Amino acid sequence: MLETIQDIWKERKLLIVLAKSDFKKKFVGSFFGVFWMFMQPIVNIMIYYLVFQVGFKSNPVKDMPYVLWLMPGIFPWFFFNDALQNGVLTLNSYQHLVKKMVFRLDILPMIKVLSSLFLHFIFLYITVAVYLLFGEGPSLWWLQGIYYLLCNILLIIGLTYLTAALNVFMKDTSQIVNICLQFGFWLAPIMWDESIMPAVLRPFLKVNPFTYIVNGFRDSFVFHVGFWDRPGESMVFWLVTLIILLGGVKLYKRMEPHFADML
Repeated sequence: MLETIQDIWKERKLLIVLAKSDFKKKFVGSFFGVFWMFMQPIVNIMIYYLVFQVGFKSNPVKDMPYVLWLMPGIFPWFFFNDALQNGVLTLNSYQHLVKKMVFRLDILPMIKVLSSLFLHFIFLYITVAVYLLFGEGPSLWWLQGIYYLLCNILLIIGLTYLTAALNVFMKDTSQIVNICLQFGFWLAPIMWDESIMPAVLRPFLKVNPFTYIVNGFRDSFVFHVGFWDRPGESMVFWLVTLIILLGGVKLYKRMEPHFADML
């Protein structure tokens, strides 16, 4: 793990250049370019708004529009989803670099994470702008979102290293990841509030690290609750996330000598 951190730091300038290039590649050949990256999530939010608030009259938080409750939970998911969908294919996308023995292969998964992070920052600005338009804030509680962003990044990094390594040896990994993401979206309390679940099942939700992230962003933007007020949930999150992170990086490093032969 320490060696990987050192490599990332040494190659940080190259990493940023490659991440910017990867971000731009998403729009190559597209007339409207980055416009589509914004439109798809915004259209999704509009649909959820029309279905759940206008149609079903859903209002998880009293006196707060559904869209303001939804955005802090769904934008971290867009980052998580985009980073993992692209991250699992990291080594396939950069085969030419994998076969260059002088290149530090352990920085490759970070390219996809940073590429997705660029767009996520823009979505965070959109969230802040929408809150201001609705007359909410600004609030110092919003700064707590930095902590939960770090939580999301570390969870994504661990899963990206893990799945990218596995995908080289088991080509079905990318399909499995896509299926798990579809289930994960509905299993995490992104579209629904935990209060609708039976009390006996709620503890099991806490094992899902993304539940902690969703609730954390809502605590920062909606409920104004500090992460220090959830010590038990924080402990579970960091235990699960550190296992994933350390296990993912270790597996990646162990398999690294065989990547060139398998691609």
